[in-house]
Amino acid sequence: MQGAHGDHDPALQRLIEQVREAAASGTALDIAGGLTKAFYGGPRVGELLDVQPLAGISSYEPSELVVTARAGTPLAELEAVLAAQGQCLPFEPPRFTAPGRPAAAGNAAVGDVHGAVVGAVNGAVDGTVGGTVGGMVAAGLSGPSRAAVGGLRDYVLGATLLNGRADVLSFGGQVIKNVAGYDVSRLLAGSMGLLGVICEVSLKVLSCPPATLTLRMEMEEAQALAKLNEWAGQPLPLNASAWWEGMLVLRLSGAAAAVSAAHTRLGGEVIEAPMAATFWQGLRDQTDEYFAGAAKAVEAGASLWRLSVPQTAPPLHLSGEQLTEWGGAQRWLCTAAAAGTLRDAAAAVGGHATRFRGPAPGPRDDAFAPLKAPLDRIHRDLKTAFDPAGIFNRGRLVAGL
Repeated sequence: MQGAHGDHDPALQRLIEQVREAAASGTALDIAGGLTKAFYGGPRVGELLDVQPLAGISSYEPSELVVTARAGTPLAELEAVLAAQGQCLPFEPPRFTAPGRPAAAGNAAVGDVHGAVVGAVNGAVDGTVGGTVGGMVAAGLSGPSRAAVGGLRDYVLGATLLNGRADVLSFGGQVIKNVAGYDVSRLLAGSMGLLGVICEVSLKVLSCPPATLTLRMEMEEAQALAKLNEWAGQPLPLNASAWWEGMLVLRLSGAAAAVSAAHTRLGGEVIEAPMAATFWQGLRDQTDEYFAGAAKAVEAGASLWRLSVPQTAPPLHLSGEQLTEWGGAQRWLCTAAAAGTLRDAAAAVGGHATRFRGPAPGPRDDAFAPLKAPLDRIHRDLKTAFDPAGIFNRGRLVAGL
């Protein structure tokens, strides 16, 4: 861990001064980048602290599979740079769009399992994709490939944080083997700005798989869950899955021979590459038909819930339209049912429920499941250590914190 002052970086210095003044006066600060995830978590409170000027890729070593980028760097810009070297963020973070801004058009290259990068490049040019690197890490969200490759937290190597004392602290490193401060860097993933302002992040990246193939099969939910769990224990290049309305869609990726052999073994109807890329991009960025329908339902007063449960959990017989990802571990549900109903159902199978999107105006302070006493104490101790005046993103992750 190191301290810095940002004297030679005007963008960082402005943030430091704003934090210093806020800490002295007790003013709440609302950390924001592209504003693409303003809907997520508790309500936004306080004076805007804009990290967008803190942008740029600090270093990139393709041969080392490591990239370091500042918090305000557009995610589309980062992915475009990686794609030019045949590399990607394998956990496929959702990019979303800022309110009132359209999503980038899908224009994926045939055979590119991360073909949505092309859409992201288009977005970087026309300004339609607003997600930033800092927001990506703070939200801690991952896309369709999460169950196969790991989540965002698994790819964070190091980070620089501006804490509530206006100190710039560095944790971790820029090499995969570096473990100093590793846990602190990963702690920022999904922290929702509770601990401070993420200024820079070092990430592990991977090469894009040489081959990909998308299959679809008609089957009911219980059969799909059973098959997914059976296949999960076999040496198959299964990269992503989605079940909705009696249809199971699988994405295979890896060596061409492995993908071909898996297709022969699993069967199923092949979805043409352009259509498949559009589907997975829509699932990743939540512009797919299911999420478009959910958005309309949310406008009418329903909520979109994300239920995180064991992959082996049976079908959850709840009212509302469901979509299942991650081999059964992530189940989306759009419903007007009470929060307690959803949380009880998830807890009954060993999971938890998050109100991902809710009506506006509507409930926001119960977005995340209440923490048990030991975890609540840990959160509060960390908040005190990093942000003693309690100025950052009040209530976004934990109500009253």
